Amino acid sequence: MQLRHLFLVTLLLGACTLAVVRASTEESAADVTKVQSFTEEQEKALHEKEEQFEFQAEVHRLMDILINSLYSKREIFLRELISNSADALDKIRYLTLTNQTTLGDTERLEIRISFDKDAKTLTIRDTGVGMTREELKRNLGIVAKSGTTEFVEAATKGADDALSLIGQFGVGFYSVYLAADKVTVVSKSNNDTQHVWESRADKTFTIAEDPRGNTLGRGTQVTLHLKEDAMEFANEHELKKLVKRYSEFINYPIYLLVTKSVEKEVPDEEAIKAAEEAAEEKRKEKEAKEAEKAEKLARGETVEEEEELEVTEEEEKDEKPKTKKITEQVPEWERVNDVKAIWTRNPRDITDEEYAEFYKTLTKDDTPPLQKIHFTAEGEITFRSILYVPKKAPAGLYDKFYEKSTSLRLYVRRVLISDEFEDFLPRYLNFIKGVVDSEDLPLNVSRETLAQSRVLKVMAKKITRKVLEMLKKMADAGKKSEEEKKEEEEAKTEEEKKEEEEKSKDQVKEEDMYEIFWKEFGKSVKLGVIDDRANKAKLAKLLRYQTSKSEGKLISLEEYVDRMQSKQKHIYYITGESIDAVKNSPFLERLTAKGLEVVYMVDALDEYLVQSLTEFDGTPLQSITKEGLDLGDKEKFSKLKEEFKPLTDWLQSVYGERVEKVTISNRISKSPCVLVSGQYGWTANMERIMKAQTFANAEEATWLHSKKTMEINPRHPIIKELAAKASEAGDEKPQNLVDLANLLYDGALLSSGFQMRDVADFAKRINRVVSTGLAIDPNAEAEPEPEDEPEPEAADSESTTDDAETTEATDSAEGSSHDEL
Repeated sequence: MQLRHLFLVTLLLGACTLAVVRASTEESAADVTKVQSFTEEQEKALHEKEEQFEFQAEVHRLMDILINSLYSKREIFLRELISNSADALDKIRYLTLTNQTTLGDTERLEIRISFDKDAKTLTIRDTGVGMTREELKRNLGIVAKSGTTEFVEAATKGADDALSLIGQFGVGFYSVYLAADKVTVVSKSNNDTQHVWESRADKTFTIAEDPRGNTLGRGTQVTLHLKEDAMEFANEHELKKLVKRYSEFINYPIYLLVTKSVEKEVPDEEAIKAAEEAAEEKRKEKEAKEAEKAEKLARGETVEEEEELEVTEEEEKDEKPKTKKITEQVPEWERVNDVKAIWTRNPRDITDEEYAEFYKTLTKDDTPPLQKIHFTAEGEITFRSILYVPKKAPAGLYDKFYEKSTSLRLYVRRVLISDEFEDFLPRYLNFIKGVVDSEDLPLNVSRETLAQSRVLKVMAKKITRKVLEMLKKMADAGKKSEEEKKEEEEAKTEEEKKEEEEKSKDQVKEEDMYEIFWKEFGKSVKLGVIDDRANKAKLAKLLRYQTSKSEGKLISLEEYVDRMQSKQKHIYYITGESIDAVKNSPFLERLTAKGLEVVYMVDALDEYLVQSLTEFDGTPLQSITKEGLDLGDKEKFSKLKEEFKPLTDWLQSVYGERVEKVTISNRISKSPCVLVSGQYGWTANMERIMKAQTFANAEEATWLHSKKTMEINPRHPIIKELAAKASEAGDEKPQNLVDLANLLYDGALLSSGFQMRDVADFAKRINRVVSTGLAIDPNAEAEPEPEDEPEPEAADSESTTDDAETTEATDSAEGSSHDEL
């Protein structure tokens, strides 16, 4: 009773304490609410006494942040300047089309890039709209003041169509200070004279009217005075690479001033001088010959005319001008962006050749793509995309599975934002190549990454859906039966057949595409089934396997289900190291005898796949190497279990902990026995895969090595005889009988695909069985090696002499006999 009263008192004290704590908590919460909120009178008093101020910024510090903290890559400045030039060109074109201005003398809309290594300068010039003095002051002098944004707002008031211009934050220009310590901007607008803006990224900048007058005609020229450590940008190869990387698809031509080697012929001064000297010598020689000829004629001698003719021919040769070839370095404007952004056009207007050429430009792959899809997505966000499936998987595709994907290139208004963007496609689709371009993506200020938002998830979902639709279309085209293909071939005219033959030289037939795809990228589909729960059902329909009835051809799980037997409830599969290994597996014996089809899964990924894909379209998958296989004949085997219970109990006592149980098998018909894995344990193939891992630890994974079940074939003669022998032995365990039972276990272990652990014990057991079969005592040891015989002592000199004489005599006798022959 005392204990009971004590318990009640304790309970009451606890309740009181809880009530006090709760009350104090409520009071403190009410106090906090009172402190945090204002009454109407307090708010009124607050607003009456408040003072308004503007935020102040330290210009030098702000510029330092913009230059050194905003951009991750130094080379970005060139992209920003080209984008600004493209915007300026768009503006002048818009104003011209709307009759608000004229192009004037500068009709060509273009961008030109040049550099001077000696002066350490890089110049980007455009023939765009240009800027007046006030616009220079406002757009370049006020940080984050976007002239482009203002222009778009003014131009689209009351209009439905918005201009597609890139600049929106007004900070891209300041990226020039990543590479330059001083920048000079010369600009000419149709509405003002030419002015020069100059600054060193400090607190000040200068603007002055250009004393040279109008040198640009119209447009803007930005000259960067490069830093000492930025001279790599005064290099034509580097500039070409950057333009092609970031601005290859800009609407306007971009020209780079390059130096080319040109061969030309010029007079060869040395050869001319030598020829003149030779001609002088010949002239003197000719005069001498003529004098000699005159003397001969005076003496009445004959003169050879041929010599005079030869001299004349030589003179004609000498009269030809002497020149030589020299190589000169000639400056020349070369267009860098000669590839068009074909994704902006209507797919009906683009030929297959254009798609193939664009793919080669995009991927630097000379092999044409296997398949493509070109689409425009509209709705919450509008974007265009062209996606390609390569014909061959790149080297090391799955070795680099967890590295940053470079499969898709992200553009905003044809300007590259990133070619390492992973958010649009799941990792298992990293083999897809292509471009995504949008007019209104939510970029961050540096335009190097996208601001995280729900829009990205919407885009990713649409792009993934389009890729899976493309793959499904390829898969459906490859599912045509042989009869359908024959019917189609017979229906074709001769002209259509010839056209197909010509196309097939360069292109893959539609029905063969998926077979090629599966060979190269089948692992990617399996990884998708494992990782992508949302699209698992779609991806499962893309799986392809050989089966026991497919005659070496790959079939889908849909085809398997369509030809299942009426009473069949499961999709049967077997995993293994190779097709040959699973074909010869004893687990197939009874299923093939009953006409049941079994799927062959011989890829290491399949072991992980079946853990995720437990059913397909409502039909569960069943491993034929695990316990629990139901072939609908349980009653038939229940009698055999009772009949062979003495043998199964005896074998259980022999095997001990090596097996969980021994039972009658319903899956083998020719083999004497097999070893079956537990329902939730590793299969033999999975054990092999895990042991092959570089950092595998066998001890840590023992809990997954489920105990195996030995299943015996009651109709096999070995099992029947063993049952009789075990019955005779009773409770005894003769060594020879135990060895035979253990050999059965070893054979079942190997034929079931497991690896033997105790090889030494296996070897001893084999030797004992062989000895018994040869009627030899199993415990008999090998004979000892014979002891080494003592070496003969050396003979004395006399005996050696006698032996030599004897040998000599023998040799002479043999020699005489040969002579007689």
